Amino acid sequence: MKKVATYQLARTLRFDRTPLPPLVLGLARACRPYLGRYAAVIVFFGLWQLASTLGWLNPAVIPPLDRIVMALINALQNGSLAGDIGISLQRSGIAFGASILIAIPLGLAMGSFRSIEKTLDPILQLFRQTSALALYPVFILLLGLGEASKIFVIFWASVFPLLMNTITGVQQTDPRLIEMARVFGASRLEVFRRVVVPSAIPSIFVGLRLSATSTLLLLVAAEMIGANQGIGFQVMNAQYNFQTPLMFAAIFLLAGLGLLGNYLLVLIQKRLCRWESHETA
Repeated sequence: MKKVATYQLARTLRFDRTPLPPLVLGLARACRPYLGRYAAVIVFFGLWQLASTLGWLNPAVIPPLDRIVMALINALQNGSLAGDIGISLQRSGIAFGASILIAIPLGLAMGSFRSIEKTLDPILQLFRQTSALALYPVFILLLGLGEASKIFVIFWASVFPLLMNTITGVQQTDPRLIEMARVFGASRLEVFRRVVVPSAIPSIFVGLRLSATSTLLLLVAAEMIGANQGIGFQVMNAQYNFQTPLMFAAIFLLAGLGLLGNYLLVLIQKRLCRWESHETA
């Protein structure tokens, strides 16, 4: 009996070596690469939650993350943010689409023809160095307080990063590739279509990502200054009404939309620029 009791005690004290379920193991393997990459983010938010909960930070100014998440869930459930998300996406989408339609063709032309670049570069540099927010009152005077002025100020900030990166991508095309294509009898149009444009695509996507970031930044500024709808308006409205968790929830929502847009652009770039992955492999 004494030996049996000793065996049972030893069995209860030692670690249980029962294998984990396959689902748990699969989730652990899937999350392992992301834990190292996003460890700093996890630590940051963990410290935020701990400091605000324990009173190291003023909860009225910086609320705990659980209150922010609950405010975001409640705002989405009762529909107070759903309409604002659609309006903000509409404004930023129109401005971003207009910048793509104008900046990429113009950048390809300026990068390919020195005469066009020399003619347009001085005026574009002047416009590029002029702050969009400084011009916002001018846009309001010209276009009114409606959607046109908001969309145009967002477009003004988003078009120049894409334009400059498109010009740079065209001009940095390897001249040896162009010369080789001409040796094999390619016409100027074929060289442009088969050599110049594919070579400029990585730089164009860098411009697209910068342009998308500028779009969201100016979207918030435009909605804070002269709007009664949109996520930026909700940030200011929550701040005026001392709804701090809702204010942070709207800020995190904007950050999430920006991260999602950047992730989608990276995926598209990987599909279009598969030769880059082969070169770096």
